[in-house]
Amino acid sequence: DLTELPSVFTQCIILSSVIGFHRSGVVVGSKVKLKRRSSFHSERSARHGPVFTQEPSDSVFPLRSEDNKVFINCKAKGNPVPHYKWKVDGGYIDMDLNYNLVEGNLLINHPHATHHGGVYQCIATNVFGTIVSREAKVQFAYLQNFSRKSRNTVSVREGQAVVLLCGPPPHNGEIKYSWVFNGRPSFLLQDTRRFVSQRTGNLYIAKVEASDVGNYTCVVRNMMTNATAYSSPTPVVLRRDAVMGEYEPKIEVQFPESLHVTKGSSVKLECFALGNPVPSITWRRTDGNPLPGKIKINHSNGVLEIPYFRPEDAGVYECVAENSRGKNVAKGQLVFQSVEHLQWVQTLKDVHMAIEANLQWECKASGKPKPVYRWLKNGEPLVLEVRMACGRLAVPRINLLDSGMYQCLAENEHGAIYASAELKVVASSPDFSSSPVKKSMLIQRGGEVIMECRPHASPRASISWRRGGERTIMGDGTLRISNISESDGGRYTCVARNPFGTSSSTGTLVVKEPTKITVPPLSVDATVGESIVLPCEVSGDSSLDPTFKWFFNGKLIDFNRQDHFEMIGVGSAGDLMVRNIQLKHSGKYVCMVHTVVDSVSAAAHLIVRGPPGAPEGLIVGEITDSTAQLSWESGPDHHSPVTTYSIQARTPFSIGWQAVRTVPDSVPGQMFHATVIDLNPWVDYEFRVVASNNVGVGEPSMQSKQIRTKAAVPEVAPSNVSGGGGRRGELVIQWEPIPEELQSGEEFGYVVAFRPLGTSTWKQTVLASPDASRYTFRNDSVPPLSQFEVKVGVYNNKGEGPSSHVVVVYSAEEEPSEPPSRVWTRTLSASEIEVYWEPITQTEGMQESDAEMVRVTDTAALLSGLKGSTVYLISVRAQNSAGAGPSSPAVNVTTKKPPPSQPPGNIEWNLTNSKIFLSWEHVKAMGNESEVTGYKVSVVSVIAGSLKTRKQIMALQVPSGEDYLIEIKALSDGGDGSSSGPIRIPKMSSKRELFLSFTIHRMNFWHNRFKVSRVPSTKFCLITMNPTGTMCLLKSVFVFFRS
Repeated sequence: DLTELPSVFTQCIILSSVIGFHRSGVVVGSKVKLKRRSSFHSERSARHGPVFTQEPSDSVFPLRSEDNKVFINCKAKGNPVPHYKWKVDGGYIDMDLNYNLVEGNLLINHPHATHHGGVYQCIATNVFGTIVSREAKVQFAYLQNFSRKSRNTVSVREGQAVVLLCGPPPHNGEIKYSWVFNGRPSFLLQDTRRFVSQRTGNLYIAKVEASDVGNYTCVVRNMMTNATAYSSPTPVVLRRDAVMGEYEPKIEVQFPESLHVTKGSSVKLECFALGNPVPSITWRRTDGNPLPGKIKINHSNGVLEIPYFRPEDAGVYECVAENSRGKNVAKGQLVFQSVEHLQWVQTLKDVHMAIEANLQWECKASGKPKPVYRWLKNGEPLVLEVRMACGRLAVPRINLLDSGMYQCLAENEHGAIYASAELKVVASSPDFSSSPVKKSMLIQRGGEVIMECRPHASPRASISWRRGGERTIMGDGTLRISNISESDGGRYTCVARNPFGTSSSTGTLVVKEPTKITVPPLSVDATVGESIVLPCEVSGDSSLDPTFKWFFNGKLIDFNRQDHFEMIGVGSAGDLMVRNIQLKHSGKYVCMVHTVVDSVSAAAHLIVRGPPGAPEGLIVGEITDSTAQLSWESGPDHHSPVTTYSIQARTPFSIGWQAVRTVPDSVPGQMFHATVIDLNPWVDYEFRVVASNNVGVGEPSMQSKQIRTKAAVPEVAPSNVSGGGGRRGELVIQWEPIPEELQSGEEFGYVVAFRPLGTSTWKQTVLASPDASRYTFRNDSVPPLSQFEVKVGVYNNKGEGPSSHVVVVYSAEEEPSEPPSRVWTRTLSASEIEVYWEPITQTEGMQESDAEMVRVTDTAALLSGLKGSTVYLISVRAQNSAGAGPSSPAVNVTTKKPPPSQPPGNIEWNLTNSKIFLSWEHVKAMGNESEVTGYKVSVVSVIAGSLKTRKQIMALQVPSGEDYLIEIKALSDGGDGSSSGPIRIPKMSSKRELFLSFTIHRMNFWHNRFKVSRVPSTKFCLITMNPTGTMCLLKSVFVFFRS
């Protein structure tokens, strides 16, 4: 029996067709049409009930003399704009001098703590209904004055304890207590002997001293209004009749035995004891755990504060007061209180429903304790006939009077939350304006068509279709026609009826021939690099244009972004060409053909054969000095079986990867292991495996970890053993050192053995350096150029290896004992001297010039780069491998004067036919220069050469069609003089005659333009032009000619 439950705690409600309203007499015309909410363009233009955007909340306002106004906020949106009312403590507020509305906000003028404190609620209303806000508790913080009545004198013995009562005046809001002693400007300092409780405001003095005599005033300050009140002084006097003796602590201020604390809050525990001597205060937990590091202990251990309370902070806390007479303990338990604030899990949404429909709403909220629910309609509790305990509201067969604003209220002991929604009941005749039957429907013969008929109607309309034939009307009024034939084409009309009217909508069904793929793509195999064409041709209704699309592995091919794919064919063909096929092109290809009526598709698979992928899991097994065991796993074969595997190796001494010999010599594709042979001992190797098939050679595997073969005795002897030379008494032996990769182990070195030719005893020496390539044996008793048999062997820490073949090496010879004879010289120019001499037997010549020496093997030497008009002393001595002999007597020789420094000037040239005529001024030598003996004309073209003359003119016979560079130098006994610089003679066409004559110092010519520098005078410019024109520079004036 749920009737005994108070309506305020009703959790689930089902409304019958009667909800406190009389429904009879409601008439709705058949032409009434209500638009659905979705048809409105924006929330601003949509008409809807009120929705709160700002609600009042619990508040404490400071009540000060200068504050004469208080605002309580409330704001709602709606169309039309809502109007507002307010309640306080359940009753409506009459707007008067104290209350005013500012938009939706409530303004309280000259608030009074007693008259205006209470529980406020905002009500917003428009034509669609009413909603109420959450309840807000409004309080005012204030502090009244103490009574001015005088306080009694407190008499106390020295050593006794005393408690001075504060007795605060009426107040609201957080306050703070302090005490003033003898009217001093500062507050009384608290210590282990004096304590002010913030719970009672009392002053506790554990042990009175003579200095405590005086007047004590309690000071109370409101933390919100900052108002302060002072009590009347309490006089404290000292009794002289006796002195209080020592006694054990008595805890006068202590915390509750049990205290519930919520998560994240801050809790303060007070503890203070009276006693003589003054007790000390300590804190601890009874479970033995240490106090949390965040704990604060203030006022000489009289207050313990735990900020940000967590579950682990819960437990029993002890305050221990102790002095020399004993101790006392106060205990209290802090209990963690798990409070979850109310919040919506499932809220309400506005609904627009057709008349006679069934409404069901559900709201769910989470919180601890578990919430209970109430329902409101337009701000008032619902009049209910049936109740259910699950937060649901059900209204069967709704009518227009059920429209309005509904609110679900979830509440527990910690508060309440509201959820609002609007119910609009719609009644209208069938309307096809927003969803008519499709005007024209194309369908292929043999297919199926579904015609939808979804008019807007409230209540829901009954549907019928006009036209004969086999068809089915689905539950929502949809018409389905299967296995369509040509006879099914035509017009179809949907007729909709409800109590408010009838309406219809017509569409036409057009039957087309189905599309068929006549040439589908076929699965095919291809090799990497080839190109193929996958066909796709269709037949179908000629009035329909097919659209071809190709998919590769489920993804549409974008031909604008794919280099390998191209669609070829027009009309009924859409073939796919795949160019330069790669392994990534293996997969499924689908040709999909779309028309406005139907879609068909056909699929084929392309298998691409390519070189095998890289083998995997390469492992190096047993290793010896010359072999290594390898094993691996096969990689992808890319649709062509692996035929063979080859193994490659790399060392620090090799250039890249090199093929190595294996056992078996050719590793078949079914074998995944092999032995690498002929490796060098004591060398670091990396290996990789390469697979091959009938298509080609694949990618190599990842290289193996670097391994080192075991050491062994060296097997390679030094090569190119030779020797000879050195100084007297030396035998020099040379050889090519063994490369590091052939040394086969550590501590590698050489054993050098030698003996005089014809003897049997070998002399040996050991060279411990692997880089040694020369050994010199010194003994003054060794005759010059005597023969020795020599061999060089090798060794390492594993033993001694082979020696080279025995070769014969000569010891060093003696240095020459006499100088060359008949030394004479010839001066060639200012910078060159030639020296001649008679050689000595079996020696090489050496020529000296001051501090410089020139070594030659002939009987003559050319000294160049000398200074002109300079005297030189020249001597010659012989030298061989043993050293140099004595020098010949010095010979004096003087170089010739330097050549003329001035180049030929005023050069003139004429080019006509195949001859170049040159002329220039004579060069006059200066006093310290050699006289001019002639001139040298050099010609540079395809064939270079030079001519000499004693005159200042010359004619050169040259072929046409080439450019020439000509330079002129003066000749003298001292050598060639300064050059005139290059003179460029332009090529002459064989068809047109170019006759030019210039007096120039320097001239450059390229293509058909001149670049001229320093032209002192112009003789003439006669040009027979070619068709493209040319240019002649006359005294810095450009003259252009064009035929």
